[in-house]
Amino acid sequence: MIFSSLDLAPDLQKAINSCGYEQMTPIQEQAIIPARRGKDILAIAQTGTGKTAAFSIPILQQMVDKPREDNKGPRALILTPTRELAEQLGEIIGGYAKHLPFSVTAVYGGVKLGGQEKKLRAGTDVLIATPGRLLEHIEQCNISLSSVEFVVLDESDRMLDMGFIADVQALLELTAKKRQTLLFSATLSPAVNELAHKLLHKHQEIRTSKQNITADTVEHVLYPVEEERKIELFMELLEEYNWFQVLVFTSTKEQADKLKEKLKKLPVATCHGDMSQGARRRALADFKSAKLQILIATEVAARGLDIQGLDYVINFNLPYLAEDYVHRIGRTGRAGSKGNAISFVSREEERSLDSIQRLIGQKIKRINRPGFEVNHREELIKKVAKQNRPGRKNKTTQTKIDKRPRKK
Repeated sequence: MIFSSLDLAPDLQKAINSCGYEQMTPIQEQAIIPARRGKDILAIAQTGTGKTAAFSIPILQQMVDKPREDNKGPRALILTPTRELAEQLGEIIGGYAKHLPFSVTAVYGGVKLGGQEKKLRAGTDVLIATPGRLLEHIEQCNISLSSVEFVVLDESDRMLDMGFIADVQALLELTAKKRQTLLFSATLSPAVNELAHKLLHKHQEIRTSKQNITADTVEHVLYPVEEERKIELFMELLEEYNWFQVLVFTSTKEQADKLKEKLKKLPVATCHGDMSQGARRRALADFKSAKLQILIATEVAARGLDIQGLDYVINFNLPYLAEDYVHRIGRTGRAGSKGNAISFVSREEERSLDSIQRLIGQKIKRINRPGFEVNHREELIKKVAKQNRPGRKNKTTQTKIDKRPRKK
């Protein structure tokens, strides 16, 4: 199905054409028409499938169809879990609306309130926000949500993981009672399903793929390696395969900084929670423009970042949550392009690996690199498989995993 068949407003279609959009992705085909008709939606789709256009285009079209003369506040509110994603959504949706008489504003933490306050007081039609920062603006009477007609909860599963749902529910209480709500998520967990039934009214559920799977354009491989030799292995592979642009994920800020120090002779930068918003923005911009060969990031960069032509994602450390693997490697293999997800797995990470493989429904190909053999690995793999076989409860292990600190 092509965008031109939707009979959109000419100025909206003009912006879509300038973005190079012609053929709709599956999520866009299934979501745009019911969303345009005002239907509440729960949409489950893997990352990199065009979800932003799927929810923003029908909202913008409805705003064109039903113009409002007064300027009482934003008509559309899009809530998202991270400041990087909020900023990116502002750029993308601003591009869709560039020929329309609507203003688009993004507010998020990590920067001063003052500049955002001026924009909000000047008025905005589409407001994109992280929950915590929006609550700050509301407390200071910088914005009212009483006229919000459209609400989008983007990356809903991540907002649940990060503990934002109480804030989200408090914000939605401030919006118009008669509103359209769209809930988008990369995964469908019991918590997401429960949230949908609390917030949505007679909603339509859309799934474009099997639950929790990764894009079939991504090739998954792993290298067994001792933890202390991961940097050595990375350097060897980097030199051998001459990787031009690589996004590397670590589990902690300390690991990211340590790896950057080891790679300081190369064009490399980090992106994590201890950095200022400006520094993170510059690092991402430099990586997107190919000024950097390597960007080392924690989970903060795992969601929503659209990096054109990214061929390689490296899991220097496996994530604590199996779902985060899906979001990390979703930075590559986007919109039909080929991608590579490469993981370095130590003996201590075998249980995390087993959870990831069960979640994505496939065994990840192992490449045993000569000189990096791991002793007693096969025995540990068999032990993990036995402990995690279907029907077996392993309360001790689960308790240990659940209580591990989640560092950013």
